[in-house]
Amino acid sequence: MATIARNSNPALNEKAFQRVTEDEAGWAASTQQLEDAFAAPAATRGPVIGTDTMTVNGTVWATAALLVLVVAAGVFGWTSVDTTADSVSLPGWIFPVVLGAFGIAILTIFKPDLARFTAPAYALLQGAFLGAISGLYNSAYDGIVIQAVGLTIGVFAVMLFLFATRIIQVTDKLRMGIVAATGAIMLVYVVNMVLSLFDASVPFLHDTGPMGIGISLVIVGVAAFNLLLDFDFVE
Repeated sequence: MATIARNSNPALNEKAFQRVTEDEAGWAASTQQLEDAFAAPAATRGPVIGTDTMTVNGTVWATAALLVLVVAAGVFGWTSVDTTADSVSLPGWIFPVVLGAFGIAILTIFKPDLARFTAPAYALLQGAFLGAISGLYNSAYDGIVIQAVGLTIGVFAVMLFLFATRIIQVTDKLRMGIVAATGAIMLVYVVNMVLSLFDASVPFLHDTGPMGIGISLVIVGVAAFNLLLDFDFVE
């Protein structure tokens, strides 16, 4: 189960990183490569050969740079939504952007060594799409996007603090529990999608009563704990 948890994202898993290290040092140089480099005698002449080694700090800075691209593209997507008093329409480029982002994601999964080029492109396309969809939802429910973004940042910061301070330690049992809970939630939503074809739904799943709110809180909690798996993988 630990392996499943670590391989939940097809673009960020150990097999993908292993493929890169087999081809070149790249962003994910293995521990053995580093040990061999440190054990080698110091070079006195000749060209200097560098290695681009993946580090936690490097991951943080790369994530920050991609976040800036997402936000910038999101602002563009938000302002591209045509809002009038009677109707709201998405920009015409929305579907090509979705298809382009999907294609880049597939390319990154099969060629992870291209991530330094595909990741910025994906961030821009995905940001534009999210910005447009957010503008659409905000026109229907004024203020909901700001609340959602604020809560997302808050949950991310809290889970990062709990992980960094080791208040919550990611053990094999915790990984197993998070993966099992995530799989159960996915199964419930699949069943709900099937039932929706027959004008039915899973009881309380979308209810606004105490039971429905409780179920939503559990789902949000499981999603938050999935961040711990991401932090653990990066580390």
